[in-house]
Amino acid sequence: MDDIKKAAELILNSKKTFALTGAGISTESGIADFRSSTGYYSKMDPAMALSKDVLLGNPKRFYKEGYLILTDLNEKEPNKGHLALAKLEEIGKLNGIITQNIDNLHTKAGSKNVYEVHGETRGIHCMGCGKEYPFKVMKNKVEKGEIPPKCDECGGVLRPNVVMFGDMMPDAFQKALAELYSTELLIVVGSSLTVSPVNFLPDYAEKLIIINNDPTPQDRKAEVVFNRSSGEVLSQILHEVEKQL
Repeated sequence: MDDIKKAAELILNSKKTFALTGAGISTESGIADFRSSTGYYSKMDPAMALSKDVLLGNPKRFYKEGYLILTDLNEKEPNKGHLALAKLEEIGKLNGIITQNIDNLHTKAGSKNVYEVHGETRGIHCMGCGKEYPFKVMKNKVEKGEIPPKCDECGGVLRPNVVMFGDMMPDAFQKALAELYSTELLIVVGSSLTVSPVNFLPDYAEKLIIINNDPTPQDRKAEVVFNRSSGEVLSQILHEVEKQL
């Protein structure tokens, strides 16, 4: 049995399947891996670009560096890897997605049950009163020179709904972890599995499928490993699953 058929069989026979996705699934949408030689952090210090301390203490720097990453992500569209995962959920063969990505591409692709453990760039909120706004409100205020942008209700500082350096992990992480206690199969897509605490999540699943361009620390535990394009692999797996339904 070839690896595509083996992966499809694992999905078809699994009682509960989740996907765990990282930056690698989004490279085909034109988003460079954050830590690659051509990624966002090759030109800036990640601990400063998306840092809560910089957001509050040096907002001009934040809106010159980290904010540009967030606005760039908002322009991207899902690729065939995102669409394949959404389809697997639609046909009842994927229970949900846990993603490290803040690019919104899983929700744009139509996935419904998505745990965004590093946050998202669809919205912002006031650090004073908690009022929520769409991301375009921040964009409009920044374009008008309002740095940092302030809440219309209480005058508090607005911030993106992303997990920055210095932030606690959001509730989505604990909810994702709870899902994995009963997950039989985890499909890891585009993650190096080196960023804590997400890199510990595969330990909670009984079986693993890993799709990543480079080797990961969990490869030895996986039922099958693909070191090639996630969009291509996921599309082929979906086709095989649909053939056998």
